[in-house]
Amino acid sequence: MTTLLEARYRSVLRLLPAYYRREREEEMVETYLEDLDRDTLDQSRPTLGEVASIAGLAVRSRLGAAGAPRPYVLLGSAARLFALAAVLLLAASAVVEPVLQLTWSFTRGGAERRWFVSGFIGHGVLAGTVAVAQWILPLGWAAAYFALLYGRRRLARIGVLVAALPTLWPLLRSVTDVTPLPEPSFVAALALLAWLPALALCAAHHRDAPPARLPAGTPGLVFMATCVVTGASLVLLPAVSDLVWGPANCFVVGALGWLLWRVRRTDRVAPGDGLALAVLGLLLLAARVAALYPWIRLPGAAPYVNGGLVQTAALALLTMLLTLAGRRELVARRTAP
Repeated sequence: MTTLLEARYRSVLRLLPAYYRREREEEMVETYLEDLDRDTLDQSRPTLGEVASIAGLAVRSRLGAAGAPRPYVLLGSAARLFALAAVLLLAASAVVEPVLQLTWSFTRGGAERRWFVSGFIGHGVLAGTVAVAQWILPLGWAAAYFALLYGRRRLARIGVLVAALPTLWPLLRSVTDVTPLPEPSFVAALALLAWLPALALCAAHHRDAPPARLPAGTPGLVFMATCVVTGASLVLLPAVSDLVWGPANCFVVGALGWLLWRVRRTDRVAPGDGLALAVLGLLLLAARVAALYPWIRLPGAAPYVNGGLVQTAALALLTMLLTLAGRRELVARRTAP
């Protein structure tokens, strides 16, 4: 006879995918019930720790755990590439932008130095602490990138979560501040651009996942190349640069390279790569549009708007091409013998 507690455990186990429940549900239920007092089964419930453990297992089993069906393997592969590519772009931006700002501020005379320092002092302890945190914490993207590729997954998870924290400050401040949040759609898009890759890394690069690896090159060389593209796009076109400009340009270069590589070597393309890059492109496109929209009708903003529109068109075109390529890849693999 099924007890009430057993029914509750089976309800929680429905979080797991069907293939996993077919193989392990009975064994898991027996394990949960074997050490419990039979007289109090109907008064007991699954503990919060057990529910959290099952939820984590549900995520891992859907993102390419050992023995998972092919659709889950593809989903896991795509999620891992999305997280790695996004963290790479954010890491390069987090390193290059402060370096350029420091170089500019300390090579342009005392006025520029004082202006730079004024961003950290003279506004109160809380504002100064937040300013320092917003300057330092994003470097966690770079730490997470290298930690992930060198097998330090826990450090990578900590790095991305710490690095994404500064994007929450404008949203939290808008709750307590009477001043309306400027450009709320752009602030929300930046938070999404940080937190989706962070959560994807934490979920997809689980302990049962294969080691993270780059499609080509070494971690240091790829990071350096990304930093060069980011820095060049900011230095050569400063009038149109913003928080999205550098990462979006790196994505354009990387996506073009991936499409050319796919044309030449279709056998070397990992499953789900196209759709993973398409999702990243869509995320950058949303941030680009959110940043650009408030400036479209402002006088004097023509250089910024024109540059943003060109980048928007490039992102939209590449995202569409990546989606089509990813869809063809999935169809080809589904029909392959």
